[in-house]
Amino acid sequence: MNKIDWKRKLSSRKLWAAAAGIVTGLAMVFGLDENTISSVAGAVVSVASVVAYVLAEGSVDAARAGRRELHE
Repeated sequence: MNKIDWKRKLSSRKLWAAAAGIVTGLAMVFGLDENTISSVAGAVVSVASVVAYVLAEGSVDAARAGRRELHE
């Protein structure tokens, strides 16, 4: 059984775009006004950007630390 790479999945822009689409669609179904829908979609995209950045930087730092250990 393969292990799921959660870091890669959570940093996927496609995942967060899909999440924003789902949230926007649900907001429309429940009759929220356009300003609220825009705010919620913007919040989802903002959170996605931060999560992707943190995971990417963590991976870079871990790789850098691994290379540093090899050279010592």
